[in-house]
Amino acid sequence: MLSLNVLDAESLLRTLGHIGLFAVVFAESGLLVGFFLPGDSLLFTAGLFAATGQLSLPLVLVGCLVAAIAGDQVGYLFGRRVGPALFSRPDSRIFKQKHVERAQEFFDHHGPKTIVLARFVPIVRTFAPIVAGVGGMNYRTFVTFNVIGGSLWSLGVTTLGYLLGRRYPWIADNLVYVSALIIAISLVPIALEMLKARRGRATMSPN
Repeated sequence: MLSLNVLDAESLLRTLGHIGLFAVVFAESGLLVGFFLPGDSLLFTAGLFAATGQLSLPLVLVGCLVAAIAGDQVGYLFGRRVGPALFSRPDSRIFKQKHVERAQEFFDHHGPKTIVLARFVPIVRTFAPIVAGVGGMNYRTFVTFNVIGGSLWSLGVTTLGYLLGRRYPWIADNLVYVSALIIAISLVPIALEMLKARRGRATMSPN
C-alpha cells in the first residue's frame, strides 16, 4: 500500500486519485486549514498524470474547476459569518494572524481583483475569499471574480501540465525537481510584496 504524504503532489495523487485532488483544491481555496496544502504543483502534476493516462483529463478539469470555485464560496461565507473576530483570533498551531494580514494587504492594494490574482499566490489564495467575506465585499462582484480566478487557475495550470507532459514526457520522471521549481515560482509574488512593503516602511521611517 502506498504511503500518503498530503504535502507531496505525486504521493497524494497516486494514493487518493481524483477524490484527493478535488478535496485538496477545495480545501486550499478557502478553508483555514488548507493553506499549507500543495496547490499549483498539485494541479500541474494532475495535468501530467492526465497526459500519461493515469487520470482522466475531462474529469480533472471539471472537478478542479468546481472544487476551486466552491472552496472560495465557502471561504467567503465563513468570512461573512465570523466577521472582524477573525482579525482578533489568537495564533494557534495552524492559524497565524500574519496570513490574514497578508491577504488584507493584497486587498488594500489590488481591490476586488485580488480574488483573481490571489489564486496564483500561495497562502493568500486561501485567505483572500475569507477576508472578502469579512470586509463585506459585494456578493455578485465576488462571485464574478471567483469564477474568473477559479477558471484561470484550475484550468490554466492543469492544462499547462497536460500540454507539457504530452510534449516532454521526461517531465513526469522528474516531478521532484519540477514541483520544486513550481513552488519557487509561486513564491515570487509573495517575495515581491514583502520587498515592496519593506521599502514602504523604510521610506516612511524618519532618517
